[in-house]
Amino acid sequence: MSRGNSFFSNIPPVTKHLIIINFICWLASIVFASRIDFTRLFGLHFFLSPDFNVAQLVTYMFLHDTNNIAHIFFNMFTLFMFGITLERALGWKRFLFYYLSCGIGAALFQEVVGYIRYENVIGVLSAADVEQIRQHGSELLATGMNWVGDAGTLNMIINVPTIGASGAVYGVLLAFAFIFPNMPLYIMFIPIPIKAKWMVIGYGAIELLLALSTPGDGVAHFCHLGGMLFGLLMLLYWKKKGIIDRGNYFY
Repeated sequence: MSRGNSFFSNIPPVTKHLIIINFICWLASIVFASRIDFTRLFGLHFFLSPDFNVAQLVTYMFLHDTNNIAHIFFNMFTLFMFGITLERALGWKRFLFYYLSCGIGAALFQEVVGYIRYENVIGVLSAADVEQIRQHGSELLATGMNWVGDAGTLNMIINVPTIGASGAVYGVLLAFAFIFPNMPLYIMFIPIPIKAKWMVIGYGAIELLLALSTPGDGVAHFCHLGGMLFGLLMLLYWKKKGIIDRGNYFY
């Protein structure tokens, strides 16, 4: 406590409430797991899946893996570390718009990549097989089983939803490096500071490498890249319009 202000009162409103909402959704997913399948209802499905609806482009970013606390912890820790400074620089309205736009943009990018993978697989399967996978694949996955070969790959594309705030959070990382490119940052186990711009470029390169080399590792790498891409496009537009000026934020 300092001068009557608590630690939480010093966190800007959007960053604070995003963190709170994410943890509430995570806890609700655990408490009501026996009644409501939050992931199936609100996770982002491939747009040709019978479980897809447009609202999932937003709702997916407020869900996290209930079996792995590290998923929500690291996303929210990153949002806390970088969102505070970024929200103060952009203002709460623009920061909220940016965050949600990056999350939605990441979802759209994930859908496009999913469709490309879908087109690469669908040609070797019959129409009847594709329809069976589309209608009943999620039931098979719920039992811990899957088809082998191309049928299994297609089932993963259609019926495995994407959840997590990572796409939006990667957009926050990109914006931080864009506005504060020379701010020194420390990464765990590395004793020397790294400028924000090099750290984020490194993260982006790693995500691209993992996306291309490990497409079945269960991590939506292209979603992360999509959040960064949409964030960069918004920032470049704002810079061109004079809405933000990187020169005012150099450290």
